[in-house]
Amino acid sequence: MKKNLKSRLLLSSGPVSLSLLLSLGIVPSAQAQASSNATPAAPAPAAGPGDAQPATPSSPDTAAAKPDQTPPAPTGFWERSNLLGDMGGLRPWLGNYGVSFGLQETSEYLNNLSGGTRRGGAYDGLTQFGIGVDTQKAFGLPGGIFNVSGLQIHGTNLSSRDLQTLQSASGIEADATTRLWELWYQQSLLGGKVDVKVGQQSLDQEFMVSQYAGTFMNATFGWSVLPSVDLPAGGPAYPLSSLGARLRVTPSENWTVLAGVFDGNPAGNGVGDAQKLNAHGTNFNLHDSALFIGEVQYALNPAPSDPAAAKPAGLPGTYKLGFWYNTQTFADQGFDTTGLSLANPASNGIARSHRGDYSFYAVADQMVWRPSADSPQSVGVFARVMGAPGDRNLVDLGINAGVTLKAPFKGRDNDVVGLAVGYAKIGSHAQDFASTSAIYTPGYPSRSAETILEATYQYQVTPWWQLQADFQYAFRPAGGIPNPENPSQRIGNEAIVGLRTNITF
Repeated sequence: MKKNLKSRLLLSSGPVSLSLLLSLGIVPSAQAQASSNATPAAPAPAAGPGDAQPATPSSPDTAAAKPDQTPPAPTGFWERSNLLGDMGGLRPWLGNYGVSFGLQETSEYLNNLSGGTRRGGAYDGLTQFGIGVDTQKAFGLPGGIFNVSGLQIHGTNLSSRDLQTLQSASGIEADATTRLWELWYQQSLLGGKVDVKVGQQSLDQEFMVSQYAGTFMNATFGWSVLPSVDLPAGGPAYPLSSLGARLRVTPSENWTVLAGVFDGNPAGNGVGDAQKLNAHGTNFNLHDSALFIGEVQYALNPAPSDPAAAKPAGLPGTYKLGFWYNTQTFADQGFDTTGLSLANPASNGIARSHRGDYSFYAVADQMVWRPSADSPQSVGVFARVMGAPGDRNLVDLGINAGVTLKAPFKGRDNDVVGLAVGYAKIGSHAQDFASTSAIYTPGYPSRSAETILEATYQYQVTPWWQLQADFQYAFRPAGGIPNPENPSQRIGNEAIVGLRTNITF
């Protein structure tokens, strides 16, 4: 199983776009500080209902005609958006030539208090770094953005060592290494209504994203458990990525369409641990299957593209429908080529094969309450549902849902408290395999579904430093797999506590 992570290095189209500057830590973003993200990206804010569309690029003429109304960024140590500030003028000097960079460190400690295969704690950490180039400023090419980002992953993975859950306790858990993450070029066309991105990409930065789910630490609230478990190597998502092309069309402020085709196996050729097969992110593979993905987004009461414009009276929300299809051949989870259960001693042991795999999904983010349009306090809810065939997939249904409260206390405008649940149903043929195993191995546990409950609190110490306290409880880890110490019993339910710190440099 692949461990995933989620934040986002979302560099939207257009020269010197605000999203690019926010992503690379040049200007402050309250939303960036209020979002933890279960799946990482290079230093950047999470996309939300009001940010679903890319910023429309301004031409040199319109930029000259309109004076800059953006207030200067705070420069005080406790108020600025990054620890190192403008680095003695280096950041703004590079910005004059279209170059931006970001650096972010996430560290956490998780401890399993009960159940699992072992109790105890583990430290893991992630250093993310990225460079963006605005091609208009750098080369005079309007509407272009070049991006490269890397990861330095360190520490130990509690989920694979002690928990054995399908839904990893942390979105940053991965094999310790230094690796290339993304390497792409994006070109804006038709006044920002269309943009194309080509190169090495991590799909969890744009597809299946939920703003409010990004508050939580468990990986399933970033890149969901269903694609993480079912796709080869977990799909093109943290810490892996794939070569491909993505098209985004934004006909209006309300509608966005995403479509892409990518290499279907980011691990490249070979059998074994996907992260070891592609240990440094440099297997630029196009020799296996293809992954097709598409998504339609509707933004309800989106924030206006002009910061000076009045905010809509209604509460913002984003609704998405999508699908993916992978052309690879997939093994049946329960039956052999003759129709016998793979758990039957008479089976030939060769799993039936299925050509292709697919999933449909829906995502909803909706703010349901705030005292006024300019209040920092708000309540948001999210839900995400994904389904896939039960014959060739270990997980055939994945559901996430939760609620977050921003600014829970007076004077804590950028703190967030949240409660969420993640549900992973074991596929029908995998359940059949477990049931048949019980016939020949008395006491062998049945498999049904894994459920994760998570409660979390994000505390913003400064705009560049966050602390997050977290509690998770796992019911029926991996849907009820046998405990290796006693195969007649399933792994016990687990209680996990954690503390995360995030610093933007």
